[in-house]
Amino acid sequence: MRFPKWLRWIGLGLLSLLVACQGMRSAAPAPGPALSTPIPSTRRIASPLPVALAAGAGEAVAALEQQLEVIYQQVNPSVVHIRVRSGQGALREESAGSGFVYDRDGRIVTNHHVVEGRGTIIVTFADGTEVLARVIGTDPDSDLAVLQVEVPPERLHPVTLGDSGAVRPGQLAIAIGNPFGLEGTMTVGIVSAIGRVIRPGSRVFSIPNMIQTDAPINPGNSGGPLLDSQGRVIGVNTMIFSQTGVSSGVGFAIPINTVRRIVPELIARGRYEHPWLGISGYSVTPLVAKGLGLPAERGALILEVDPRGPAARAGLRGGSRPISVLGESIPAGGDLIIAIDGRPISSMEDLIAELEEHHRPGDEITLSILRDGQTREVQIRLAPRPSP
Repeated sequence: MRFPKWLRWIGLGLLSLLVACQGMRSAAPAPGPALSTPIPSTRRIASPLPVALAAGAGEAVAALEQQLEVIYQQVNPSVVHIRVRSGQGALREESAGSGFVYDRDGRIVTNHHVVEGRGTIIVTFADGTEVLARVIGTDPDSDLAVLQVEVPPERLHPVTLGDSGAVRPGQLAIAIGNPFGLEGTMTVGIVSAIGRVIRPGSRVFSIPNMIQTDAPINPGNSGGPLLDSQGRVIGVNTMIFSQTGVSSGVGFAIPINTVRRIVPELIARGRYEHPWLGISGYSVTPLVAKGLGLPAERGALILEVDPRGPAARAGLRGGSRPISVLGESIPAGGDLIIAIDGRPISSMEDLIAELEEHHRPGDEITLSILRDGQTREVQIRLAPRPSP
């Protein structure tokens, strides 16, 4: 595998810093109890770093700075500031977020929660251009929305979409948006985890495979792009975990592959239909399996079955008798899902991701379940998710 030249310089720079830190540690006296009688100093002076390593560290930093500057110049014209105004006079309210240019037809991608409730939507571009926008499609369950603006195509700068399926923890993550209304703000961190299944706000359904990052994301960043080291969009910044309402170093972005799947439907039809099985479940672990007396250590345990859904029509069973396991009351006796169409399912998160990413309403699937110690195959035709 070949790495970009600037990335190799960063590696050399980090090696230089490591050598420097080791030299500093060897020069410092070890801590110990205070002595009443001075003793002769035996501290040795650290040798200076080789010029080549010091220069390499400097070049690595300069290369990273240059790359970030290029990314900013390339992507910032694609990022917009979105303000939503509602009410009149003293009762007027305004919320704000971010978005990015999706194509030269004037489509802007942002979060559903940024434009939820509607009102007058004002989009401001990096060059100061202000235009009104209208919502042409929205999907609350993925927290995505598409706006339409009337701007000449030659003045629009669509982003380049990446591949969130290729994202790995440790990679550079860059956010550009409008935190606290501060337009054109860039923050940098890393991808700190992938594959998170997160339920936004008060929604019933979760979003699978979200990207976790420590790049600072704050109110106003919602709807803006999360970028890789080449300036390609890998996610849409959506939410943070925080006790204070500001960045705590744990932010989440909707993966761009989800955007690729859903946004064209929002443009064409104004909505997106998600597949629905009609169950609530629990991720089984070895200790939970032991406590419940299950024959498999992993899987998605069905807790409840919605009587309106496909699972109920197929005869799947939920739990009926609460059992205390590890200090938690879990309804036992439900079916344990261990595979979909022969692909293993080890958790409820696996089940959600498999259904969402590989199936649509109307698809027929085969669930492998464990019931009363025996494996059964159940045919189910998925339905669209019901409205709240």
